[in-house]
Amino acid sequence: MGKTYKYHYLDFIAYLLMILCFPLNPLVLLKLIEPHGNNILSILGIIFWSIGMILVIYPFIYLKSKGNVRKGKSYVNTNSLVTSGFYSIIRHVQYTGGILSIFIATPLLYPHWIFVVLGIPGILLIYLGFKREDKLLIEKYGDEYKRYMDKVPAINIIAGMLRKFKENTI
Repeated sequence: MGKTYKYHYLDFIAYLLMILCFPLNPLVLLKLIEPHGNNILSILGIIFWSIGMILVIYPFIYLKSKGNVRKGKSYVNTNSLVTSGFYSIIRHVQYTGGILSIFIATPLLYPHWIFVVLGIPGILLIYLGFKREDKLLIEKYGDEYKRYMDKVPAINIIAGMLRKFKENTI
């Protein structure tokens, strides 16, 4: 059935960066830094955070209902490859949501250089995480997953939506 996902030390570094960059930010709440807000950036931050949170929560429900998950098992324990819904636009829905809701939204909500500095390695670590996950999913689903990878981008929502639009209009 393939390997199960084992946590890598880079995952823990990514989680730490996520905590430091989370929109309900401990650095801001504890007044360790005082960013200077901007209404336009704040609105954009709320939009990115909202979209990101939808993408973070979506797999909890969708994978469980479409992925042939055994009763009592977590949503990540799918027994069939899910390629519909948001998964027809991007392969790594939850990773994309994390990037948008944490590493993109936070610097917009709290304009301060520290969130950009922390966000860059955070996004890189998420990238490394989904590359590891791709390898595990290739082991689990084989050529079916490779074909899916060829068709659907990993996290590029715009490319995925354009591909879907072209697919539906041709």
